[in-house]
Amino acid sequence: MAFGGSDSFLFIMFASSLLLLLLKACTYIGCNPTIGDVVVDRYSIPILCPREVKSGDYVRYHYNVTFQDGKTFDSSYERGAASVGQTGQGRLIAGIDKGILGMCVNEKRKVTVPPHLAYGSLGAGDVVPPDSTLVFDLMLLDMWNKADLVVTETVSSPRDCKRSVKRTDFVRYHFNGTLLDGTPFDSSYNKGQTHDSLVGEGWLIKGMDEGILGMCVGETRNIIIPPFLAYGEKGSGKEIPSQATLVFNVLLADLHNPKDDITVENQVVPEVCARKSVAGDYMRYHYNGTFLNGVTFDTSYQRNNTYNTYIGMGYVISGMDKGLQGVCIGERRRVTLPPHMAYGEQGAGKDIPGSAVLVFDIHVIDFHNPKDSVEVHVTHKPEVCNLTSDVDDLIHYHYNCSLLDGTRLFSSSDYDNLQDTVLGADKVIDGLDEGLRGMCVGERRTVIIPPHLGHGEKGATGVPGSAVLHFELELMDLQKGVPEGYLFVWVEDAPLELFQAMDINQNGEVPIEEFGEFIMLQVAEGKGRMKPGVDPEEIIADMFRNQDRNKDGVIVAEELKLKVEEDKERMHEEL
Repeated sequence: MAFGGSDSFLFIMFASSLLLLLLKACTYIGCNPTIGDVVVDRYSIPILCPREVKSGDYVRYHYNVTFQDGKTFDSSYERGAASVGQTGQGRLIAGIDKGILGMCVNEKRKVTVPPHLAYGSLGAGDVVPPDSTLVFDLMLLDMWNKADLVVTETVSSPRDCKRSVKRTDFVRYHFNGTLLDGTPFDSSYNKGQTHDSLVGEGWLIKGMDEGILGMCVGETRNIIIPPFLAYGEKGSGKEIPSQATLVFNVLLADLHNPKDDITVENQVVPEVCARKSVAGDYMRYHYNGTFLNGVTFDTSYQRNNTYNTYIGMGYVISGMDKGLQGVCIGERRRVTLPPHMAYGEQGAGKDIPGSAVLVFDIHVIDFHNPKDSVEVHVTHKPEVCNLTSDVDDLIHYHYNCSLLDGTRLFSSSDYDNLQDTVLGADKVIDGLDEGLRGMCVGERRTVIIPPHLGHGEKGATGVPGSAVLHFELELMDLQKGVPEGYLFVWVEDAPLELFQAMDINQNGEVPIEEFGEFIMLQVAEGKGRMKPGVDPEEIIADMFRNQDRNKDGVIVAEELKLKVEEDKERMHEEL
């Protein structure tokens, strides 16, 4: 069939397209093309080939060279160094310049080069005879072009990214480093520590400085760096050869800037906040401590004990010192500390590495100041209040005791009887003793007691050390007391002729029966008061023994003396 005109043109276009497709298919399915007079045998092709050698690319490759009879006359393997050259610029023998085109990294091929594309009729000294056909067994290790850029690929990223890497930031990251052919050269994981560096300040190779920009903490990124943005011609040590493309798999663990201050977020503040913490306060708080990647390094909850410290006085790291000021009792907050306000470049022990940003989720249980006094808030006061509690009084009361976070400690409802105490007798903690004074029967009040007026730093059974206590009190009964050292006091003036009033039968002697009858009569008529909480018969017997100075079983006028008079005589004798 003959074609002419437009039909001929369409046929030629179709044939050209088909030829081009066949050539492309040949490249990808691994056929063995003949390039000019060069014969290529692609006997090992990697599954993945993101890039093929083009004219103008630089290549790094290993080779063995043999004559057609199989005799080897040169090998990069034996020299222990791969060959590096640029294609398409006449820097390689012509046959290799052609035969290496289209290769993939990690591909192996045999390239048969005729003499006119090798060393021709002259040969190469004593090594290559004239008109020799050469067989190159090539393995491509690396390729790059001067127009190449740093290539980044995000493998995984966190859901929340509040901040990404910028120049002048300080980063901590884990990495696996390989050459382009997959040969590993370094790994932070093997060293058991992150790589730590400033960004954009020349601490890193140029390609890493660029490739790590924009990363979020928790992000994993592949970074491919061409040699001229890595270690160039010099390479690095024995592991990174000259002119090596580097491939990094990077996991960003941490990020901060040397100018950072602490940040406070996720605050949950109670509705009622009587006061906020200030420097010099002593605080009890729970915390979870994590790194920016969420890994926990410490928690007070596992120890089931709060952390207790003075704040604003240098007892804790400076960032925490600052972050704990201005909080309310019961508040929760997250405080993020840059390393220079935490443990710095040195870190702390095995758990906190150097230059680590720390995140503390804090719950403030309570705080107080060593200068704090007892706080009393009256919640109910009866309309009639003729008598209030004071030192030496015997009182009966109800109470509920809790921590400031609401944790219940004790309650009088746990017992069958009311709680009782004599005020000022050192029977209860000082703060409670103070808080129970000045109450009317039927009055209710809340009392806040700082630890130095409570159970102190050591605490007590069921009470944590340095705990501020919250009491709900109700006074149920009040019996006025007598001063320390007294068993009986006169509410009104004593009779002028006390012995005569006491000597009921007027026989000049007062036995214990008459003495007891007289005392009980004064109490009944409201003229005198016995020490509350003690059996009246014991009081009378004790008082009688004190007055019966010769121990004959009766008191006579010469023996009888009021305690006030005895105290005056004793003081006069001491002077």
